[in-house]
Amino acid sequence: METYTALRTFADSWHLLFMFVFFIAIVVYLFRPGSRKMHDETKNMIFRNDDKPDADGDSRPDRRDHSQPHEAR
Repeated sequence: METYTALRTFADSWHLLFMFVFFIAIVVYLFRPGSRKMHDETKNMIFRNDDKPDADGDSRPDRRDHSQPHEAR
């Protein structure tokens, strides 16, 4: 049981401190002042190769009138 006690003591003190410092480092990295450009580029990445909408502005494949409820098929 000595190994268990030693590992438990390490996990209770130093590992907890390490995990807290790691969490703070990640938060600081994500919210650092120069990261806005990277985040803007990342959030628009999925639209980069998107096709433009139709000329009438409606890019939905089915053009039924969705204002009235209809029976499911």
